[in-house]
Amino acid sequence: MTNLTIPAQGELDLLSLGAIIHRLDPGRLPFRKAHTLDIHVSGGEFNVAANLADCFGLRTGIATAMVKYPVGDLIAERVRAMGVTPFYKYFEHDGARGPNMATVYSDQGMGIRPPVVFYNRANEAAALLKPGDFDWNAIFGKGVRWFHSGGLFASLSATTAEVIIEAMQAARKAGVVTSFDLNYREKLWKAQGALDKAQSIFKRIVENVDVLVGNEEDLQKALGVAGPEAGKGAALDTAAFFDTIGRVVEQYPNVKVVATTLREVHSTNRHTWSAVAWFEGEQVVAPTIQLDVLDRVGGGDGFASGMLYGLLTGASPEQSVRLGWAHGALITTFPGDTTMATVDDVKAFAKGGSARIQR
Repeated sequence: MTNLTIPAQGELDLLSLGAIIHRLDPGRLPFRKAHTLDIHVSGGEFNVAANLADCFGLRTGIATAMVKYPVGDLIAERVRAMGVTPFYKYFEHDGARGPNMATVYSDQGMGIRPPVVFYNRANEAAALLKPGDFDWNAIFGKGVRWFHSGGLFASLSATTAEVIIEAMQAARKAGVVTSFDLNYREKLWKAQGALDKAQSIFKRIVENVDVLVGNEEDLQKALGVAGPEAGKGAALDTAAFFDTIGRVVEQYPNVKVVATTLREVHSTNRHTWSAVAWFEGEQVVAPTIQLDVLDRVGGGDGFASGMLYGLLTGASPEQSVRLGWAHGALITTFPGDTTMATVDDVKAFAKGGSARIQR
């Protein structure tokens, strides 16, 4: 069992810090031929809080930016619907240019045609967040068991990473467990100076982290850790991943857990899926299955939230990874970025459930 010291109780089981976006989704059509769009409210950090609240019934919150205009109203409604308590830093919209709630565009792809993701994060309110915008001592003083953030938020501006570090230091002072999803996105870091800038920021953040989520490519690119060339070799090579983890924990002995999904993409709608985690020397490997994928966005956040649910409720490392693996797999069968599964769905699949009809 891990040596994580998780507070037994608190007003919130988990608090996330990050940007909330709205994703415009034309389904399986490419954008250049789209006529209609679905709107999904998302954000890597928000997704974890939303999944834990809606599927797993935990008490969660999100610290984020909110703009007072109709798009902000739409997003705030979805935050309420998912059962997440908001801690908003409000911004006024000027009626023409912003600040804005960011837009992400992502079609679902089909077969041999992969999903395509692009962004409009111009004048994004979340990028304006800076240290001092949230009273962390007051927030953590009410009782928070777990704090979570991620690399998507860190990439937005020169100040957002400083907000993460400020929050993590306050969390650790209050005895709160901290987790971070590296979520390295090359397109987002280009605006800040690309790889060198990203590594200098990530290294400062990870010094304050107990639980780290990130695949082999994230660990290498975000932290500058040596390992096999990203994208080469077997996608589900657990030995290579554990070797890379060994290099990470040598540099960051404060990190107690490192976990990731393993995914081999045969086509847009057919993936081989597994997950692995390192718990202070204990290696855990989830089963390997074939997934029929509807919408792959959010699967990694689904894994993280399922695993965190296990740890927050006293499950063993193996059980926690299984719950994350099962929940992440189920999310790929729903449209959108956040969960539509129930906790019973997740537990049944984690135990080896099937897709036989339920009567």
